[in-house]
Amino acid sequence: MMTYKDYYKTLGLRTTATPSEIKKAYRMLARKYHPDKNKGDKAAEEQFKDLNEANEVLSDPAKRKKYDRFGADWKRYEEAGAPPGGFDWSKYARDGEGRSRRTDTKAFDAADSDIGLDDLFELLFGQRSGGRPGRHSLVITGEDIEAETVLSLDEAFHGTTRTIHLNGQTIRVTIKPGAAHQQVLRIPGKGGRGSGGGANGDLYLTIRIAPHPEFHVEGNDLHRDSAVDLYTAVLGGKARIQTLKGKVDVVIPKETANSTVLRLRGLGMPVYAKKNERGDLLVKVDIVLPEHLKEAEIELFKALSALRT
Repeated sequence: MMTYKDYYKTLGLRTTATPSEIKKAYRMLARKYHPDKNKGDKAAEEQFKDLNEANEVLSDPAKRKKYDRFGADWKRYEEAGAPPGGFDWSKYARDGEGRSRRTDTKAFDAADSDIGLDDLFELLFGQRSGGRPGRHSLVITGEDIEAETVLSLDEAFHGTTRTIHLNGQTIRVTIKPGAAHQQVLRIPGKGGRGSGGGANGDLYLTIRIAPHPEFHVEGNDLHRDSAVDLYTAVLGGKARIQTLKGKVDVVIPKETANSTVLRLRGLGMPVYAKKNERGDLLVKVDIVLPEHLKEAEIELFKALSALRT
């Protein structure tokens, strides 16, 4: 069985997708993985190339028809002599004795013929898929494989490793600090094995980030709420805030209102594969009112209230 890139899967489509659905899916994914938005991200760069390759084939009715018939080897079929309108079998349809298998020279589409796919590749490349060697060996690239792994937010922040057992091999993957939810890492040569001298396929590892009880991520920025007592919010002072790097003391300006957002620069997520680049930590102030007031405290609040009135 021949391995090939699944262009429909690349674009997240069914094989019955309409041209408008193909166009819409391509535009959406191209914006997501465009190099201008993912500078330095090799995985995004490869994904963008795959998207362009898939769109080039599926958006062209003639190419798509050949792809649906022959998979990723449609172009080899075309380069071997097939004109845009069909395939001229008179150039290739000869048996081992050199005699023509067909006497007519009419070009036709192999997808509409009664010639099997095994016969086609024997004619074009000198080898049946069953393995009988002919004039040339059929070189097949290994199939790309997809897998996924779940990281905690702390692992994504600090970086980590994962050991993946796949196809009888153990693959150790280093994940740099700053991995993002649904980021795809490409591990070259760790997919399906090639044959006939063909290269191995690649492993595409999708990262999922598990929810965190205190922090949530937006881009490279981290967000969290933090409790600040009433007196510090009114008078100003310092509050100890928990970050993913540890606890830090943050200056709270006087008369800080509830739900005020303080930006702590450089305390957000690292930018993946970029040294010394980080997002920010945005802290929303949650003012905590005092409880179980003593009589003297109540009197003081009354006095304050009278002064404000």
